Amino acid sequence: MATPSGKTSTPTPLASKRPLPKDPSSEVPSKKKSSAPPLSLSGHFVEGSIVRIAMENFLTYDICEVCPGPHLNMIIGANGTGKSSIVCAICLGLAGKPAFMGRADKVGFFVKRGCSKGMVEIELFRSSGNLVITREIDVAKNQSFWFINKKSTTQKVVEEQVAALNIQVGNLCQFLPQDKVGEFAKLSKIELLEATEKSIGPPEMHRYHCELKNFREKEKQLETSCKEKTEYLEKMVQRNERYKQDVERFYERKRHLDLIEMLEAKRPWVEYENVRQEYEEVKQARDRVKDEVRKLKDGQIPITRRIEEIEMQRHNLEAQIKAKATDIKETSQKCKQKQDVIERKDKHIEELQQALTVKQNAELDRQRRISNTRKMIEDLQNELRTTENCVNLQPQIDDITNDLRRVQDEKESCESEIIDKLKERETLEKEKKSVNDQIVQFDNLMNQKEDKLRQRYRDTYDAVLWLRNNRDKFKQRVYEPIMLMINMKDNKNAKYIENHIPSNDLRAFVFESQEDMEVFLKEVRDNKKLRVNAVIAPRSSYADRAPSRSLNELKQYGFFSYLRELFDAPAPVMSYLCSQYHIHEVPVGTERTRERIERVIQETRLKQMYTAEEKYVVKTSFYSNKVISSNTSLKVAQFLTVTVDLEQRRHLEEHLKEINRKLQAVESGLIALREKNKHLEHKDNELRQRKKELLERKNKKRQLEQKISSKLGSLKLMEQDTCNLEEEERKANTKIKEINVQKAKLVTELTNLIKICTSLHIQKVDLILQNTTVISEKNKLESDYMAASSQLRVKEQHFIELDENRQRLLQKCKELMRRARQVCNLGAEQTVPQEYQTQVPNIPNGHNSSPPMAFQDLPNTLDEIDALLTEERSRASCFTGLNPTVVEEYTKREEEIEQLTEELKIKKVELDKYRESISQVKERWLNPLKELVEKINEKFSNFFSSMQCAGEVDLHIENEEDYDKYGIRIRVKFRSSTQLHELTPHHQSGGERSVSTMLYLMALQELNRCPFRVVDEINQGMDPINERRVFEMVVNTACKENTSQYFFITPKLLQNLPYSEKMTVLFVYNGPHMLEPNRWNLKAFQRRRRRITFTQPSQ
Repeated sequence: MATPSGKTSTPTPLASKRPLPKDPSSEVPSKKKSSAPPLSLSGHFVEGSIVRIAMENFLTYDICEVCPGPHLNMIIGANGTGKSSIVCAICLGLAGKPAFMGRADKVGFFVKRGCSKGMVEIELFRSSGNLVITREIDVAKNQSFWFINKKSTTQKVVEEQVAALNIQVGNLCQFLPQDKVGEFAKLSKIELLEATEKSIGPPEMHRYHCELKNFREKEKQLETSCKEKTEYLEKMVQRNERYKQDVERFYERKRHLDLIEMLEAKRPWVEYENVRQEYEEVKQARDRVKDEVRKLKDGQIPITRRIEEIEMQRHNLEAQIKAKATDIKETSQKCKQKQDVIERKDKHIEELQQALTVKQNAELDRQRRISNTRKMIEDLQNELRTTENCVNLQPQIDDITNDLRRVQDEKESCESEIIDKLKERETLEKEKKSVNDQIVQFDNLMNQKEDKLRQRYRDTYDAVLWLRNNRDKFKQRVYEPIMLMINMKDNKNAKYIENHIPSNDLRAFVFESQEDMEVFLKEVRDNKKLRVNAVIAPRSSYADRAPSRSLNELKQYGFFSYLRELFDAPAPVMSYLCSQYHIHEVPVGTERTRERIERVIQETRLKQMYTAEEKYVVKTSFYSNKVISSNTSLKVAQFLTVTVDLEQRRHLEEHLKEINRKLQAVESGLIALREKNKHLEHKDNELRQRKKELLERKNKKRQLEQKISSKLGSLKLMEQDTCNLEEEERKANTKIKEINVQKAKLVTELTNLIKICTSLHIQKVDLILQNTTVISEKNKLESDYMAASSQLRVKEQHFIELDENRQRLLQKCKELMRRARQVCNLGAEQTVPQEYQTQVPNIPNGHNSSPPMAFQDLPNTLDEIDALLTEERSRASCFTGLNPTVVEEYTKREEEIEQLTEELKIKKVELDKYRESISQVKERWLNPLKELVEKINEKFSNFFSSMQCAGEVDLHIENEEDYDKYGIRIRVKFRSSTQLHELTPHHQSGGERSVSTMLYLMALQELNRCPFRVVDEINQGMDPINERRVFEMVVNTACKENTSQYFFITPKLLQNLPYSEKMTVLFVYNGPHMLEPNRWNLKAFQRRRRRITFTQPSQ
């Protein structure tokens, strides 16, 4: 961007839309001009805004002064005129580092070439009085000299003053120079969050964030320290636990020995007490049994007397019952005799009544048969009269016989034709089976090709199966992979085709429609994830195009065919191969061709050709026009070696169709013949039935006469066989009356006998009940007596045994008492010592595993005492090799553990305090930060929505406690068919990154608390549509009231852009013919421009 020496570059506010000051001197920027802004404009500047920029010997400028406006400042100029020099002046003048500009790392490089010194002066607006910062640069020393309001100062003071106004020239969210535009997208999420906090967050937000990171670091240190101390403490405790066992073993052994002594002293006393208790129990039991024996003997006497009395009473009752039974038996015999006589009388009456009924039924039946016979005779006579009126039936019978013979002849002829048709159908079916077998053989060859496809390209094979099941989804025909569609005429030539057509196309599907191919690929590739290839056949067919040279011309070189003539394929497939691989132009030769290959190449000018075992490719050099040929050996064919004669298969299919047509014709003829035969059968049956009816009518008259004669004879016999029913009925009633008189007399006698028998039965039952009661009482008494006797014998035996046992136990008690006193060294009158009756003192230091025992605490049974003695002796024998110094080491380590526990407690209290501080600071930092990010996201999303795109900003948190890894994530989407993607230096294009960066900065504009923002040439990578949209957003946002100052640097603009009255446009001109700054007069220039405009002729 260097300019000719001695020339001045002058930014001019010619196109400024804001009101211009009335003072003419303000139109010519000058470094000697007062730094205070015009009074009419000061009210629009925010605190810290740039009022004036002055440069001397700085980059492209000799002397220049710029007075920006309070809102949007658009700096326009051609490349190299010095637009970015103004940006560098702002950065360096406000104590920015040279390296941040991305141009040079030394401040001396920013001084105009050939000059030893340079100067930048920035005037910032302050309500209490503007702040003028001057930086003088010494090239030789590479040093800067600082002045504030013309007074010398240090860089540190300048940095403090700039920071007090919240100016951050090192923050890309506030200050984005030209060489750093690409760096914005490279900012990590963490760096973007820090820059945003510094740029628009409250002053304490970044401080809280730093405090959180520091607190978190200290918290981690404390957690590590606590963890280490805890682990060390656990090791000490574990080590002490090992020593504690040795200490406890020492005291444990002493306890076991004391317990053994106590158990040995108590054992004889327990043995004596057990026997004494047993003696007392046996004595008490003997006394109880003795009382029971006495009571049982006293209770048996009254039972014996009562049994004797009951036995006498039972004998008397049984005698009376026997007498009553004899009387009842005699009376019952008499009743039985009377009942038998009465039953015989009833039977006689019943026989008389049945005989009368039989005679009455016989008479009724005779009358009914007579009536039926007369009616039958009348019907037969009527039928006979009707039959006599019939004419002679023999002619009709003869006619029907002739018709029946003719129908049988036709039926035999029809059945013969059916047999012929069946034989013809059988022959056709055998022929059809043969043709089907031949077609299956062809299909098996095709299956071999499909098996090879499945083994080598499984995805393509799966796609073929899917296509066969879903052909209805396509509008036009879809051809399976080319290797399945090609059918070699001679499989020896398959190697030429496979070497000429790549395998990717051999397994490609061929489509006639682009739409069908997209449907296929979406389903197979996208949904089923199958790797398949697809091609489209040309719209105009290439299949029948003639080769450029006739084959007859090439036969002299040994060529016998073109590739196209070596195989058959559907027309679209052949058309694609001709258009793509020119198979109609590639000849195939023999060994003879290879022998004269040089001549073939020179004379024929063929681009590709095949010999018996090689492929030749001929090219002409673009530079030397020389012919270059290359040859490769042919690979062995793999897929096309299986040959299927499709023409023969087509003839077989046509022959099969002809056979099926003949079979249908034969089947139709069979159906017609069977229908005809069925009709003849039906007609034959009808004629036979009619003939049968006529014959029956012919013989019917004679039969009727015979039946009438027979019926008349039967009627005469039935009329002669008569019976007088009234006389028979009178005789029967007289006999029945006589029998009933006799029966009444017998019933009276029987009733008297039954009453006597009933009375005897009642008396007998009463006696039986009395006898049963007596027997029951006797049985009960005998049972009680037997039980008492048995119990008495048992008790007497038990008493004897108990008395013997008592004597034995008494002697044993005396012996055990003597032994117990002997063990305890006691005299006859002494008691058990006091130390055996109460607990002994505890073992010191609380190391006893269980409390000591006295007599009353020890087991009270011999088994328990013996078991405990054995156990305690075994345990005591196990405690060997004990060291007395163990107790001292254990005590010392206990004190160290106590000290470590106290230190750990202090650390944990300190850790809790840090966690509480983190919680408080986090609440003051995170909630405002989330609200701030939400506001940025709202404006950022709105900006993107207005561009028919999508974008969002969110707070990225990997781990809620890792505050140094919090960040801001920008995600954008410029096309409706894609998803939101994070803004990175690699995923989006340069224009998309520029748009995203600009819109993010615009989202910060209204939230920003910084006094100004600088963006240098960010629109260079944008397309015109996005550039226009972004420019409109910049104008609308930066020209609002109470917004910060905005510098927008660009080398060019689109036409018909919207502008605002509040924006300032600064044009930068540079070159050898520029006016000196003091000679520039804006008003004079405007007057001359108006005069030129008015004097131009109207067109």
